[in-house]
Amino acid sequence: MNIGDVADRTGLPAKTIRYYEDIKLVTPQRSENGYRVFRDNDLHKLAFLGRARALGFTIEDCRTLMALYEDQTRESAQVKAVAKDHLSVIDDKIKQLQSMRSTLAHLVECCSGDNRPDCPILNDLAQLAMEPVR
Repeated sequence: MNIGDVADRTGLPAKTIRYYEDIKLVTPQRSENGYRVFRDNDLHKLAFLGRARALGFTIEDCRTLMALYEDQTRESAQVKAVAKDHLSVIDDKIKQLQSMRSTLAHLVECCSGDNRPDCPILNDLAQLAMEPVR
């Protein structure tokens, strides 16, 4: 299969597929004229990577998960540990987003949104800009 076929079948952009090749996550064969030739195994790996990335795993996590997937002596506890670590990262991001949402909702509520120049949203942003970063 060529890169266009693989892109169509995996839903990954060709640019992403080339990137995964550059960082050695997949290694397609090359034809005599230098074109990439993807095997079914490459297609499977790319689908695996696409799903892992869609779940938010980092490239390094993907590398680890791929190695574990290919290791027949792996322990599922190793896979679970990677997934639990990632779940913790997601939970932290959710908490941050909930806090951001709460703050912004409060500011929107405080702003009258009329034709006067006074705006609590801008006042709050200006105060944060002047405070030292913690």
